[in-house]
Amino acid sequence: MEFNALISRALSVRAQYVRFEEEHFGTAWTNQELALGFIGDVGDMAKLIVAQNGRREIPGAQEKLAHELADCLWSIIVLANANTIDLEDAFLASMGEIEKRLK
Repeated sequence: MEFNALISRALSVRAQYVRFEEEHFGTAWTNQELALGFIGDVGDMAKLIVAQNGRREIPGAQEKLAHELADCLWSIIVLANANTIDLEDAFLASMGEIEKRLK
């Protein structure tokens, strides 16, 4: 799947969440709440990486890690969109800067 297709899918899921949040809570999550959710996912991901390296017992760690990585990617895409950042352009620019430093 192309990166733009991933972005479209992530934003479609976000739109579904907005409807769900509005129906159940009266309002959609703010950017701050989305960022806090992302931080929670990063924490879960870190624990699963520790488990993958044999320092913690978590049954099904590999599958759970795949899920958390996908959740983190979704959050990054949604946060970039909410802050009007073209993530593809930002990523390519950042990689270009890093490559220049490494040469």
